[in-house]
Order: sequence, then structure tokens, then C-alpha cells
Amino acid sequence: MANRLPVKKTYKLFVGGAFPRSESGRTYEAEGQNVARASRKDVRDAVQAARGAQPKWASATAYNRGQVLYRIAEMMEARVPEFAELCTGKDEVHRAIDRWVWYAGFADKLAQVLGSSNPVAGPYFNFTIPEPTGVVAIVAPDEPPLLGLVSRIAPALTGGNAVVALASETRPLAAIELAEAIATSDVPGGVVNLLTGQRAELAPWLASHMDVNAIDVTGADGLLAELETAAADNVKRVVHGQPDTQSLWEISSFLELKTVWHPIGT
Repeated sequence: MANRLPVKKTYKLFVGGAFPRSESGRTYEAEGQNVARASRKDVRDAVQAARGAQPKWASATAYNRGQVLYRIAEMMEARVPEFAELCTGKDEVHRAIDRWVWYAGFADKLAQVLGSSNPVAGPYFNFTIPEPTGVVAIVAPDEPPLLGLVSRIAPALTGGNAVVALASETRPLAAIELAEAIATSDVPGGVVNLLTGQRAELAPWLASHMDVNAIDVTGADGLLAELETAAADNVKRVVHGQPDTQSLWEISSFLELKTVWHPIGT
């Protein structure tokens, strides 16, 4: 058999449940591969996809959201060897899978743990109910490339938000592998959108976008002050997270607490 060249993988964006190339046609080299370099237009498209998908995701039952998040863990479990080649090894992959499972288990418990029935003076019920913030932008940390991204995306999704995540600039391949696992799970198109490219080019547009309700700046590095200023101009929530943590309070960072009054006896 004649010598042949291997067919290399094309690393594209993940927007609206599909895998488009950057509208600019640009790529950049990372981890020895050519990766799509997203543009400002790609950011707008991803935010539009997230906004369109978020209401349906938020209106799904919390139990159903937990099932969907667990399905991501199932799809990742079937691809452990592929993921392990793109991050620090199987231990990181296993921890990322376990993190999805942990957050999936909390999806239908948020209202009971974070909500409350408040004492009031008068013939009223007073309830505090957690609700999603909306569209969340996430600037993922470079390390660990897979677990760091999952640690920021999972809590935002658990509470009913849609996500536009900017993957690690230097280690983006694990994010694209994650996108393929998500695409074959039950996550509705547009609920998770993953962009690859240059952080300094894309993150400011996410911070200043008027249809983004919150931005997670965990991986902002030297851009932190610029992103906080841009977010403040449109009163956007800014979340400072950790690249490797799991906590109920990480979920609450992406929630609003709504208080409702209701007369007793009606």
C-alpha cells in the first residue's frame, strides 16, 4: 500500500449546536494544530444563539436539567482516552466527569437549599426563589484546560443559564473535544457555545455586549481591569471564580434571588 498522509482533524467553533468555521476564515496555531480563530461576529452569533436557547433551558424542570448534565458525563466517560491526550491525563478527565455528576445532582435541589420561606409581620407568605441570571460569558482559565473549563461552565448551566465560553487560548483542544461530547448529549443547541481564539481580542466584546448578563473572569489574567470596566459600563455581573473547585456557591454566583409576596388564604 502506498504511503499516505493522515487526515488531520479540523478544529472549529461550537455555536448554536453546530460546528462552524470562523466567519473570518482565520485560524491560529495551538498545541501543534490549526484552530479556528473566532471574530467579533462569531461572538455576536454565539450570544444570539445563547439568548435564543436560554428561556427553554431555564423553563425545563430542574430534574430534567440534572439528567441532561449527567448525560454529558456519560458521553465524556466514553471518550476518556481522547480527552486524556488533550489535557494532563486521565486523572483530570475523571475529575471533570465527576464534576458534571456533582453539579447534575444539585440541579433539583437549588430551590430548597438557596431559597427560603421568610418570616414576615402580616397575613402574607414571603418566598425567596433562585432564578437564572440569563446569558453568561465565561473566560476559561488556561490550566487545567479541561477541568478548568468544566468547573466554570457546569455551575452556570446547573441554574438554568446559557453559556458563551472562551476556551483556553494556549490549550483549546480539550474544549473542542468537550464540545463534541456536548453535541452528542441532550443539551439543546445554543445552551453551550464554545469559542476559540485570542482572549485579548474576544473577551472585551463579551464584557461589553449588552445582551450578556454576567461574565466569569476566572481566566482573564492581564485583562481583568479592562473587562471589569467594560462590564461596569452596562451593569453586568462580574464573577471571580476558581479554576478547580466545586461548590453550591459557585452555582449561586450565576443566580438571582427573587422574593415573592402572597396573601395568606387566597
